[in-house]
Amino acid sequence: MSAFLTAYAMRSARTRTELPVNADIPYGSLPCETLDFFPARGPQAPLLVFVHGGYWQELGKDDSSFPARRLVPAGAAFAAIGYGLAPRYRLDEIVDQVRRAVWWLVEHAQDLGVDNERIVLAGSSAGAHLALMALLDGWMPEGTRPADVIAGAVLLSGVYDLEPVRLTYVNEPLGLDAEAAARLGPIHHLPDRLPPLVVARGGAETAEFSRQHRELVEAATPRSAAVHDLVITHRNHFDITFDLDDPASDLGAAVRRRLGLPGRASRRTAGDSVRSHRDIGRV
Repeated sequence: MSAFLTAYAMRSARTRTELPVNADIPYGSLPCETLDFFPARGPQAPLLVFVHGGYWQELGKDDSSFPARRLVPAGAAFAAIGYGLAPRYRLDEIVDQVRRAVWWLVEHAQDLGVDNERIVLAGSSAGAHLALMALLDGWMPEGTRPADVIAGAVLLSGVYDLEPVRLTYVNEPLGLDAEAAARLGPIHHLPDRLPPLVVARGGAETAEFSRQHRELVEAATPRSAAVHDLVITHRNHFDITFDLDDPASDLGAAVRRRLGLPGRASRRTAGDSVRSHRDIGRV
């Protein structure tokens, strides 16, 4: 795992030297409540908002710049959200921070040169959990639902059911009890309407991550206009994010379609599995 974490940091550092970035923009009052914004090269651009993983206790926005490297030249803006980590912050607080960061970006879209109808969330592992929590109803200002203002989401190798987490060593810094695991598990609280989703995982995943992927696809399909179910056989839990900005990959091509960017045909590796929401019932 350490090799992948090192790669995140190195690729992100290089991206920040190659592209203009507005770093450490506060979306709240706490030192951890900041985000990095990579502006697009033109006005009214789509925005990909990335929420990092790390089991809610590792990594940060400084490790999350690398998908901007090819997305910004292609015409998108990119934001990496920072948030507080466990055990200093409870998971309820972390969820609230990410939601407030998303809302800050929605409110400031015009000032940032962003098309507010093309804001797409993305997250990996614990970040996919947090991105999905931002798609649940009930936290935006009255009369506004996430499906009204978020154009889509890209969820990679996510944790959507927290009860298995509660029963592992990962819960030591989180301190979840059964009630909190149920309350903060987004699979149990999906709204009746979700934006279009790309739900992806690597082929080299544990059985539990594969189960959670499958169950989210099944639960989200009747709630969304489109659920793109993608299994990338040559990727694993940690390196799947490297395809986010690669237009020649199935994941990168799906991201660009969701952002409304032009892209070329994906380069699918033998064995990769791609299904649209129309295929779910036949599997």
